[in-house]
Order: sequence, then C-alpha cells, then structure tokens
Amino acid sequence: MTTDRAAAPGSTATVVGRGLLFVLSGNMLLDALEVSVAVVALPSIGAGLGLSPTALGWVVGGFALGFGGLLLLSGRLVAELGRRRVYLAALLLFAVASLLGSLAPSGPLLIASRIVKGACAALTAPTGLAIIADAFPAGPARDRAVSVYSLFGAGGFSAGLLLSGLLTEAGWRLTFLFPAPVALVLFLAGLRLVPGTGPGAGTARAYDLPGAVTSAGALLALACALTRGPGAGWTDPVTLSLLLLAGALGAVFARVERSAPRPLLRPGLLANRPLRWSALGAAALNGSYLGFLFVVTFDLQQDGGLSPLGTGAALLPASLPLAVAVASGLSRRLVGRFGPARLIALGAWAPPAGYLWYLAAGPHPSYPSAALPALLLVGLGFALQFAALNTQAMAGVRDTDRGPAGAVYQTSVQAAGALTVVAVAALLGAGGGRRTALALVASVAAGGLAVALTAATGRRPKTPTAPTAPKTPTAGPDRPRG
Repeated sequence: MTTDRAAAPGSTATVVGRGLLFVLSGNMLLDALEVSVAVVALPSIGAGLGLSPTALGWVVGGFALGFGGLLLLSGRLVAELGRRRVYLAALLLFAVASLLGSLAPSGPLLIASRIVKGACAALTAPTGLAIIADAFPAGPARDRAVSVYSLFGAGGFSAGLLLSGLLTEAGWRLTFLFPAPVALVLFLAGLRLVPGTGPGAGTARAYDLPGAVTSAGALLALACALTRGPGAGWTDPVTLSLLLLAGALGAVFARVERSAPRPLLRPGLLANRPLRWSALGAAALNGSYLGFLFVVTFDLQQDGGLSPLGTGAALLPASLPLAVAVASGLSRRLVGRFGPARLIALGAWAPPAGYLWYLAAGPHPSYPSAALPALLLVGLGFALQFAALNTQAMAGVRDTDRGPAGAVYQTSVQAAGALTVVAVAALLGAGGGRRTALALVASVAAGGLAVALTAATGRRPKTPTAPTAPKTPTAGPDRPRG
C-alpha cells in the first residue's frame, strides 16, 4: 500500500495525536450540528425566503438525503482515491457549501447546499473512525480517542439546538455561515495532521457507478413523490410516475448489485437478520424524531410564542439523555448487561408513547403538559437504544463486511430521516395536516417498536461481537447515524 502521508500520532498524549483528534472530532461535531441548527431556524428561514412548510422540509431533509445517497459509494471512493485526499477534499467542499448556503437568495440554492453538505458528511463521518483505528494503537490510546470522537458526535446535536437558537436571534443566515470558517480551520490543520492510505499500485479502480446512481436516484424519486403526494394526490400522474420511477430504479439497483464484480452492496449481506433489524429500528427512531421536531418547532414558535433560543432550550430534553449516556459509558454498560435486543425492546416503546401523548394534547399543546413529557420519552428511547442498535447491527458480521454493513445501517438511518421529514412537511403544507403529520410520526415509531419486539423474541446470533463505537447523527440526529 502507498501512503498519502506517513505521519502517525501514536498516542492521544502527543501533540500530533491531540491535534489529529481535534480535527476529526471537530469535523464530527460540525456534522452532528447540521440537522439541529436547521430545525430551530425553520420558521425564520420560511419568513426570510418565503418558503412553504413543504419546501422547508427539504432544508432539513436535504442534508440527510445527501448523506444517505452517497454513503454506499463513500467507502469505495475512499478505498480507490485514498483516505486522506477524500477526507480533506470533502472538508473543504463542506466549508464552501456552508458559505454559499448562507448567501443563498432562494430556497432551491439553500437546499442544494444542504444536499452537498450531507454528501460531504457521508465521506468524512465514517472515515474519521477509520483514521482513528489506524493512527492510534489498540488499547487505552485508541479507546480514549474513540470516546472523545463519539462524545463530540452525540453531544453535537444538543449543542446545535442552543447555538442555532442564539444565532437565529441575530439572523438565520448565521446558522449556515458559522460552519464555514470552522471547517476551513479544520481543513488547514488537517493538511498537516491527517494521515491516510492510497490504493495499491496497479489496483484496477471499480466504483460501481451504476449501483451508486440507481440507489441515489431511487431515494430522490421517492422523496419527490412523498413531497408531491399530499398536495396533488396519490393518483396524480406525476406522483404515480415518481413512485414508479423509484421502484424501477430500486429494481435496477438490485440487479446491478447481483451482477457487478465488486458491488457496493453484497446481496448476501442483507441476509444478516440482526443487521436488518437494527437498520429498520434505527431508521424508525431517527425518522420519527426528525419528523416530530419539524412539527414541534413550529408549534413552539408560531403557536407557543417562543423565541428561537427558547425553542432550542425547550427541545434539549430529547437529546441530552443520549449525550449523557454516551459520555458516562452508561450505554455500553447497559448493552453488556442486558444484551442489545432486550435493551432495544426496552426503549422502543418510549418514542411512540411520547408522540401519541403529544398528539392527544390537541391543536394547541402546552409545553409543560404535552411537549416536555413527549420529549423526555423520546430522550429515554434514544438513551436506551442508540448504542444497542449499533452493537446489534454489527453482531455476526464478518470483518470484511463491517464497512459495507455500517454503510447499510447508516444509509437506512439517513434515508428514513429524509423521507419522513419531507412527508411530514408536505402534509403540513397541504393544509390542515398537523394531526395527520403527527399520526405519521407515531406510526413510523410504532413500526420501530414492532421490529424491536420481533428481534427480541427471535433467534439471536450465537457469538455477538463487541459493541462498536456509536456513530453520530445528524445527523440525524446522528444519532443513530445517529
């Protein structure tokens, strides 16, 4: 193997080691911030650019769409082009997209910048953990590095709520501008600190572009159909055409992957039941939460009269439990004691219960009696399930399949976030759809509960692997990213 850069820190105690960890963790923090900074600013963005709730759904969902659409290809790009150059190029493009998004004069340009930033996160978020695994020796040094990296990811969403509220008070464009200089500083530091490996000499490059294009195209077509359906109707010719296109592209993707010499997704990988269960469960957890945040943000600001900063603070009860559980190591200890399947089932009831509680409160819910209990139940669900879902996803997966398995898991999480948000936004934009939108959110979460109960009562793998480090949300809440 050739190397793009030979520097290796060797320990978090060295200056180089601390610097590298600063770059990787800082970038993970930016990725985790991206969803929450957009959510709190949504009403202000809508007023500033004249966007409908339907269009605002794409401001949030666009990041998840770019993230999920490129994840399957991202590992191949890193392997073929070299880890260091892909990571740094994505970080620089992230900075540029942040600047352009903050200056966007219209909704489509803002949405495009969000999709680009999501694609950049798909290249950097999984690569960061790989860099840590190579740069820090196994043992205490690597464990500390992974813990810091995971904490920045888990805590980023919470920090983004408050930061977005504070910046939106001065102007919503600042919420999209502030990542630009931060990412640029990380890029300049990364030029000296980020090590990486390139492809071996004489290696034939195989990107499987047909697979990448058809999978991303199917996701985009489905998102467009869900956006159009509530307003134009599900029998509308354009809506039906988009649904048929999504199905056709999905079928072509499956066929391409079966015949490709080096497929992005090995068909047999989906035969792993714990991976399927975890992907579906995490998708339901992340998708329902982002959809709920979309609704409750408008309720708190437009109906409840809260400021953006007040809204950010009010939403914290759903995200802080996860950050605390990861920081304290509680999540990992609970997984070790109860096992992932039982722990997921133990936490899966809480989010749908919270959403139904909020739905039952009626069209003008109060924060203390409706929103706060719902957010606390969602937070409990995340704290119990997040690490367990990551652990269960990797149980029984061969070492050679861990990268693709992680991509499948995270693609499910991000795709569900994008699709649920655009569907919820479209229902709200169609007029009088708040109750229907909340019912959709609760239904998605209930599907996660059904999957969790199936997994808990089904046959478990004989030799589960050790828990893997949680990956953040953004995104989604990265959060099972996440």
